[in-house]
Amino acid sequence: MPGRRTIGVDMGGTKLLAGAVDSELSVHHRVQRSMNRLDQSYLLDVVVDAVEETREGAGAEVDAVGFGIPSLIDQRSGNAVIAVNLPLKDIMFADVMTERLGLPVFVDNDANLAALAEHRAGAARGCTEAVVLTIGTGIGSGLVLRGELYRGAIGAGAELGHTVIDLNGPPCQGNCPNHGCIESLASGTALAREALRIAHEQPRSGLGRALAAGRELEGPLVTELAHDGDSAAIEAIELIGTRLGVAIASFVNIFNPEVVVIGGGVMGAGELLLNAARAEMLARALPPSRDIVRIVPAAFGVEAGMIGAAALAFDALDPRLSS
Repeated sequence: MPGRRTIGVDMGGTKLLAGAVDSELSVHHRVQRSMNRLDQSYLLDVVVDAVEETREGAGAEVDAVGFGIPSLIDQRSGNAVIAVNLPLKDIMFADVMTERLGLPVFVDNDANLAALAEHRAGAARGCTEAVVLTIGTGIGSGLVLRGELYRGAIGAGAELGHTVIDLNGPPCQGNCPNHGCIESLASGTALAREALRIAHEQPRSGLGRALAAGRELEGPLVTELAHDGDSAAIEAIELIGTRLGVAIASFVNIFNPEVVVIGGGVMGAGELLLNAARAEMLARALPPSRDIVRIVPAAFGVEAGMIGAAALAFDALDPRLSS
């Protein structure tokens, strides 16, 4: 489809990223929106506005829109059953967006689409078995098994972020009813919580001084301080990485992947996070799986879900365009 575009939309717990993408998966125009504290009606308005702005700046005709949403999706009906970190529940999302946008719309779980992008042209390219984790407000996940994206019986599978690693752990966030999920212990939300705790315990540290100055200890600031050498910030990131490694060890034992790809906003921490995760995985996983797996950053970074959503739309349109 030379010169054509689809729009990929990645709806995260705190922000939306939309982009006009060509068939080579190059991005030509980007739009970002905040997703904080929205009700469902307002959220849909924000989404439509972002897509329309992206369409105007696409630089070519737009054929369709792909959405990655942080929701369990019943692929039998297209119903977005429930989202953990967004006010989406029991909505026929594709139908609603098709009506409002006047374009074909295709929808999948956001982490599935990040896995699609990384497998198609990123860090998992050429692999038949891969685990892809996106770590932001929560933890999304996608699985590539035998070279195909795995969705489960009705499309709601591969929710690895809700793997329990602490039976008596904290309540999971949003709409998850569980306790001790890896999402509650190793997400960007968890990093901010642990950074706050450590800042109180170590008031003379960079984290402590930032807290005293009234700064919010969110992931980007913690990462910045860690890269500057603040031991308290490094401690917070390594704790999150270690917890992540506990979960990855189980994924390695279960799926025997060639690669575990880590993306999302928390990956700003880079090797500080990954080295801790690798060390814990190696200490816990079984040979020979642990000896062959690579744990690497996502090639598309925070844009993986957006690019995967655009790829989903291109894939869905192919038979139509060739008929």
